[in-house]
Amino acid sequence: MTEPSAKPRVPRRIAAVIVNSLKGGVVPRVGLPYVTVGREREIQALLHDLELVADGGASFRFLVGRYGSGKSFLLQTIRNHAMGRGFVVCDADLSPERRFQGGNGQGLATYRELIRNLSTKTRPEGGALNLILDRWVTNVEMQVRAEEGIDPDDAGFSPAVEARILALVQSLQELVHGYDFARLLTMYWRAHREGDDATKANVTRWFRGEYRNKTEARQELGVSVAIGDDDWYDYLKLFAAFLKGAGYQGLVVLVDELVNLYKIPNAISRQYNYEKILTMYNDTLQGKASHLGIIMSGTPQTIEDRRRGLYSYEALHSRLTQGRFAQGGFADMLAPVIELQPLTHEELLVLVEKLADIHAGLFGYERRISQEELIAFLQAEFGRVGASTHLTPREVIRDFVELLDILFQNPQIKVTDLLGSEQFQAPVATPQPAPTPRAVMPTEAVAPVSSAAAGRERVSPEQAAPRQQDEFAEFKI
Repeated sequence: MTEPSAKPRVPRRIAAVIVNSLKGGVVPRVGLPYVTVGREREIQALLHDLELVADGGASFRFLVGRYGSGKSFLLQTIRNHAMGRGFVVCDADLSPERRFQGGNGQGLATYRELIRNLSTKTRPEGGALNLILDRWVTNVEMQVRAEEGIDPDDAGFSPAVEARILALVQSLQELVHGYDFARLLTMYWRAHREGDDATKANVTRWFRGEYRNKTEARQELGVSVAIGDDDWYDYLKLFAAFLKGAGYQGLVVLVDELVNLYKIPNAISRQYNYEKILTMYNDTLQGKASHLGIIMSGTPQTIEDRRRGLYSYEALHSRLTQGRFAQGGFADMLAPVIELQPLTHEELLVLVEKLADIHAGLFGYERRISQEELIAFLQAEFGRVGASTHLTPREVIRDFVELLDILFQNPQIKVTDLLGSEQFQAPVATPQPAPTPRAVMPTEAVAPVSSAAAGRERVSPEQAAPRQQDEFAEFKI
């Protein structure tokens, strides 16, 4: 009788995705349970939100952390949890072409990206819209057969199914644009019954927001409405309500890279986007949306900057700012804004040990790096100048995977030789914010920087010397 292995074996395909993604600085879409450490409190808080959404409520959260602190990793972790619990998940990264509001279709582009990435437990890679619609039709037909005892070959089967569908979509008609949404669902069912693949494809195009105007939609579908920049969020709320009737728990929307709203040069355009966020926030917390969960992530500057960030919109600032009790070192995980704390040394040690095992299993060799050498690696990382303020888990992981690659390709090299090299002992680079295009609006005045103020910002080497004594310079476990 063989003893069970203490460590789960990672399939090579998933191991390759994990190693290559982490070395490239991106979050893998698969295999996250193999490398997840820490974040228990944050995950539990977000899973509690999922329970509220499943019960018919709605939630809205912001995840705030520096570049590389694990925001995207936590989003992907919650994505996997949500799909495992029967939710439909859609995610999108904002960009100059994808915003919440814009004059050139940027809002609709975000909606299209979200619908394109619709994912379920059986279709985790995205593109699950047709699967969802077909499952909805199949579920209705099964209910008619089970509850009314009508066989599909009977003449009364189709009228019974259509009557049940009309009863299901009737509740959607009370919502904004619900009548047209329900009409398109009924049209999809009829095309499914008659085997009209062309109409089914056109209805799917309409749900994806691919019709450019109402005229095009009227010519192909006979409906006088098309999803646009101004109302795409209303259709997300309709999708959330529909998915519950289709057998799912609800809809979870994940939005990353809020910094692209911060980078918008035009102040009025930024305010329009922040106003759309305020609308979503109010709808979810005031009970105007059901079975809908929204999670957005951004950097502290994106949220807290009073000149360009979310806090520049006073209505959002007054709603999202922390209270007096949460500012004394007590983290409130039930607040709308969750600030991600750095991983502890122990959590990072567990993470690099997992990565060492995955790397050895991927390339088929016996792991040579010991736990003492793992501790030495972390001590060297956090002993660098600037590590306390600028070192992030992304950089630690990337350095460690590179270390494993070099040791694998050069078996004669020792870990201590690499850790003692000048390249590894170099100070941590200070992250520089991306250049932001500047367009001065009439309402924005740019204050000139005086030479005296500029002189005050310069720091001499003598003044900077004490800063080199970082709090993480002495690594302890």
